Amino acid sequence: MKVILLEDVKALGKKGQVVNVSDGYARNLLLPKKLGMEATTKNMNDLKLQKAHEDKVAQEVLDAAKAFAAEIKEKQVVLTIKVGEGGRTFGSISTKEISEAVKKQLGYDIDKKKMQLANPIKELGTTIVPIKLHTKVTGELKVVVKEA
Repeated sequence: MKVILLEDVKALGKKGQVVNVSDGYARNLLLPKKLGMEATTKNMNDLKLQKAHEDKVAQEVLDAAKAFAAEIKEKQVVLTIKVGEGGRTFGSISTKEISEAVKKQLGYDIDKKKMQLANPIKELGTTIVPIKLHTKVTGELKVVVKEA
């Protein structure tokens, strides 16, 4: 019997796959537990439409991430830090402070965990901070650190 899996089933397949299983396995396990449904023509068409819709939504999310990456590339965030003798800074600027500054200055809500800053910023000047917006899109934000 051909069955469309509604959830991932260990050692059988992933969600949305059409698998061939014995009649008893389908009737006694997959169908009652709502792990799969019979692969009729109507169900196959529904699956095809659902996959097309998911692909369309995924593409829209990707396009939105690319647009946002292009938008933040043009912007910059200005932060201040205390500086002692010889231009030596007191403390550092972390992704948390950058995230708060972005929210105040630009109005964007960017999660600090998405910022890929290897080490906190400890010097004055301009730093480019990569931001992971999507699995395929990484944006860049210019962070300017000035003396307080």
